[in-house]
Amino acid sequence: MRRQIKAWLKAGIQDGDKLFPSTEGTPQGGVISPLLANIALHGLEKHLKNWIRGKTLRYPCGTVMRKSRRQQTLGIIRYADDFVIIHKDIEILNEATEITKTWLSKLGLELKTEKTRVCHSLNKHGKEKPGFDFLGFNIRQYKTGKHHANKTTQGDIKPYTLHIKPSKEKYLEHYREIAQIIERYKAAPQKALIYKLNPIIRGWSNYYKYSVCSEIFSKIDHLIFWKLKKWADHRHPNKSWKFKKPKYWKTIGGDNWVFSDGKKNRLIKHKKNYDETKKKTRKKGRKNQGETFKKVQDVRSTYDGDTVYWSSRLGFHPNMPTSIAKMLKWQEGKCPHCGLSFKHEDIMEIDHIIPRQAGGGNSYKNLQLLHRHCHDEKTWDDLKLIAEYQNRKELEKQHNKSIKWFNELFSQEKWKWINDTPVLISTCDKSHVSEEPYEVKISRTVLKTSRRGDSLA
Repeated sequence: MRRQIKAWLKAGIQDGDKLFPSTEGTPQGGVISPLLANIALHGLEKHLKNWIRGKTLRYPCGTVMRKSRRQQTLGIIRYADDFVIIHKDIEILNEATEITKTWLSKLGLELKTEKTRVCHSLNKHGKEKPGFDFLGFNIRQYKTGKHHANKTTQGDIKPYTLHIKPSKEKYLEHYREIAQIIERYKAAPQKALIYKLNPIIRGWSNYYKYSVCSEIFSKIDHLIFWKLKKWADHRHPNKSWKFKKPKYWKTIGGDNWVFSDGKKNRLIKHKKNYDETKKKTRKKGRKNQGETFKKVQDVRSTYDGDTVYWSSRLGFHPNMPTSIAKMLKWQEGKCPHCGLSFKHEDIMEIDHIIPRQAGGGNSYKNLQLLHRHCHDEKTWDDLKLIAEYQNRKELEKQHNKSIKWFNELFSQEKWKWINDTPVLISTCDKSHVSEEPYEVKISRTVLKTSRRGDSLA
């Protein structure tokens, strides 16, 4: 393998008919650096797992752990040349560090002391602060009260909670990048500034949306607002705020502070983009899969040919129909009828949750993916549902015929339907009572004057 990699690096670059020889190796952080790191560090996880299996570990009660359980106590996460080793025992962690150094020395590599830390995720360890940064995220545990504590699978109380959030260094770097763009675009129109900032904000917020990011997103949006306010003040130094606010900020969807030109162009907010993503996830899926991330299994590769696994993760695959790939992701790779996960060799079929013969539609909301044998069992159960639906439609048809017959037989002015029953309406209105002329009454409330002008009636 070393010989093959050396040949690649010395092969040079050919552009058309010209050959440009390689006189030096690839630079640090170059395009091919992640590939070389993956080739060099492949096997590190397996080596550490085999080492921990051979150690004698005990439970708090004194019972010796099984080998499979020992292997689960050591966590290894690697991305290119960055990796993290996690264990609850500091002594085992120190041993793992020495074993890693020995393993790397055989490849001519070594750990960089400036970037190597041994820390605790909850408490301060020596001079090291609790928690660590990895791939732009800050991973740390925080103490909680007894009323907010989580529980283990055994029911034990955990007086701490885990927070994975954007690291301070990364979100300040992101804000500085946006601030520099706003400074450069002082004389540019508002539309050009929006077009420049939107892809940066959307990409950054989508990367960190799987973490505890709501508070940090709101903070960045607040800082950007004041930067944009200075941008507006620079463009109109002699104008009042009453002029600038309606000119550059509009009210859209209940938000009174949307940086927009009044047309379709508006600046995306980190918090707003995060909330809209969660709403879309809820609408598309049958449950909110939102904002949680599942680690890729260590034995998986995009080239292993397992279309079911990668469709369940991504929601699309070039070798899988789009509709099936979407349903695999919504169902988290499981059959809703039997609850078992789909395998690569399983035969899958699309089923209507409510049969079309029973009034069901053909939209995604009424579709699900089942095993073939599960589909056969559900179809047998659906026959009863279809029979009930047809009987109900037949009763409705007879009811409509009866209504039509009554409409033809009676006039609508004389009767009306009340609780599916025809009720005759009386022609006399008892609510209006008219008095008869007072001459006919025996007793009068008012005395009648005489024709002769007498005061007596």
